[in-house]
Amino acid sequence: MTPFGRKLRHLREAKGRTLKDLARALKVSSAYLSALEHGHRGKPSAGLVQQVAAYFNLAWEEVDEMRALADISDPGVSLDTAGLAPEATELANVLAKRIGTLDDETISELLRVLKLRSPQ
Repeated sequence: MTPFGRKLRHLREAKGRTLKDLARALKVSSAYLSALEHGHRGKPSAGLVQQVAAYFNLAWEEVDEMRALADISDPGVSLDTAGLAPEATELANVLAKRIGTLDDETISELLRVLKLRSPQ
Protein backbone atom coordinates (compact mmCIF):
# COMPACT_ATOMS: atom_id res chain seq x y z
CA MET A 1 0.00 0.00 0.00
CA THR A 2 1.27 3.48 -0.82
CA PRO A 3 0.83 6.58 1.35
CA PHE A 4 -1.70 7.93 -1.15
CA GLY A 5 -3.51 4.58 -1.32
CA ARG A 6 -3.76 4.39 2.46
CA LYS A 7 -5.23 7.91 2.65
CA LEU A 8 -7.64 7.22 -0.21
CA ARG A 9 -8.91 4.07 1.48
CA HIS A 10 -9.26 5.92 4.78
CA LEU A 11 -11.30 8.71 3.15
CA ARG A 12 -13.45 6.24 1.25
CA GLU A 13 -14.19 4.09 4.29
CA ALA A 14 -14.76 7.10 6.57
CA LYS A 15 -17.42 8.36 4.14
CA GLY A 16 -18.96 4.89 3.74
CA ARG A 17 -18.19 4.69 0.02
CA THR A 18 -17.42 1.50 -1.88
CA LEU A 19 -14.77 1.19 -4.54
CA LYS A 20 -17.58 0.98 -7.10
CA ASP A 21 -19.17 4.21 -5.82
CA LEU A 22 -15.91 6.11 -6.01
CA ALA A 23 -14.90 4.58 -9.35
CA ARG A 24 -18.22 5.54 -10.91
CA ALA A 25 -17.92 9.12 -9.66
CA LEU A 26 -14.31 9.47 -10.85
CA LYS A 27 -14.99 7.66 -14.15
CA VAL A 28 -12.29 5.05 -13.57
CA SER A 29 -12.54 1.33 -12.95
CA SER A 30 -12.89 -0.09 -9.47
CA ALA A 31 -9.99 -2.41 -10.36
CA TYR A 32 -7.79 0.65 -10.96
CA LEU A 33 -8.77 2.19 -7.63
CA SER A 34 -8.16 -1.10 -5.83
CA ALA A 35 -4.71 -1.36 -7.44
CA LEU A 36 -4.01 2.25 -6.48
CA GLU A 37 -5.03 1.63 -2.87
CA HIS A 38 -2.89 -1.52 -2.67
CA GLY A 39 0.18 0.03 -4.29
CA HIS A 40 0.03 -2.02 -7.48
CA ARG A 41 -0.26 1.07 -9.68
CA GLY A 42 2.04 4.03 -10.10
CA LYS A 43 1.43 7.35 -8.44
CA PRO A 44 -1.85 8.97 -9.43
CA SER A 45 -2.01 11.86 -11.87
CA ALA A 46 -2.54 15.40 -10.64
CA GLY A 47 -5.95 15.31 -12.31
CA LEU A 48 -7.05 12.24 -10.36
CA VAL A 49 -5.81 13.76 -7.11
CA GLN A 50 -7.91 16.84 -7.89
CA GLN A 51 -10.95 14.69 -8.69
CA VAL A 52 -10.57 12.84 -5.38
CA ALA A 53 -10.25 16.14 -3.52
CA ALA A 54 -13.40 17.49 -5.18
CA TYR A 55 -15.34 14.26 -4.59
CA PHE A 56 -14.58 14.30 -0.88
CA ASN A 57 -14.89 18.10 -0.68
CA LEU A 58 -11.48 18.40 0.97
CA ALA A 59 -10.19 21.61 2.53
CA TRP A 60 -7.09 23.25 1.02
CA GLU A 61 -4.78 21.74 3.63
CA GLU A 62 -6.12 18.26 2.90
CA VAL A 63 -5.72 18.81 -0.85
CA ASP A 64 -2.09 19.79 -0.27
CA GLU A 65 -1.64 16.66 1.84
CA MET A 66 -3.13 14.49 -0.92
CA ARG A 67 -0.79 16.05 -3.50
CA ALA A 68 2.21 15.47 -1.25
CA LEU A 69 1.17 11.87 -0.62
CA ALA A 70 0.74 11.30 -4.36
CA ASP A 71 4.27 12.63 -4.96
CA ILE A 72 5.75 10.03 -2.59
CA SER A 73 3.58 7.12 -3.73
CA ASP A 74 5.47 5.66 -6.69
CA PRO A 75 5.82 1.95 -5.87
CA GLY A 76 8.32 1.51 -8.71
CA VAL A 77 10.77 4.16 -7.59
CA SER A 78 14.28 4.12 -9.03
CA LEU A 79 17.37 5.98 -7.88
CA ASP A 80 20.19 7.53 -9.87
CA THR A 81 23.25 7.87 -7.67
CA ALA A 82 25.62 8.92 -10.48
CA GLY A 83 27.88 11.68 -9.24
CA LEU A 84 27.12 11.02 -5.57
CA ALA A 85 29.45 9.59 -2.95
CA PRO A 86 30.08 5.82 -3.13
CA GLU A 87 28.22 5.49 0.19
CA ALA A 88 25.09 6.90 -1.43
CA THR A 89 25.23 4.18 -4.09
CA GLU A 90 25.85 1.58 -1.41
CA LEU A 91 22.91 2.85 0.66
CA ALA A 92 20.58 2.77 -2.36
CA ASN A 93 21.61 -0.78 -3.23
CA VAL A 94 21.43 -2.13 0.32
CA LEU A 95 18.02 -0.57 0.80
CA ALA A 96 16.79 -1.95 -2.54
CA LYS A 97 17.89 -5.46 -1.57
CA ARG A 98 16.63 -5.36 2.01
CA ILE A 99 13.47 -3.22 1.94
CA GLY A 100 11.24 -6.29 1.74
CA THR A 101 12.78 -7.81 4.87
CA LEU A 102 12.58 -4.77 7.15
CA ASP A 103 9.95 -4.72 9.87
CA ASP A 104 7.61 -1.76 10.39
CA GLU A 105 9.58 -0.47 13.37
CA THR A 106 12.84 -0.36 11.41
CA ILE A 107 11.20 1.34 8.45
CA SER A 108 9.64 3.94 10.74
CA GLU A 109 12.99 4.60 12.40
CA LEU A 110 14.79 4.98 9.05
CA LEU A 111 12.12 7.39 7.86
CA ARG A 112 12.36 9.37 11.09
CA VAL A 113 16.13 9.74 10.75
CA LEU A 114 15.94 10.70 7.09
CA LYS A 115 13.19 13.25 7.64
CA LEU A 116 14.98 14.69 10.66
CA ARG A 117 18.15 15.27 8.64
CA SER A 118 16.48 16.43 5.44
CA PRO A 119 16.70 20.10 4.48
CA GLN A 120 13.41 21.87 5.03
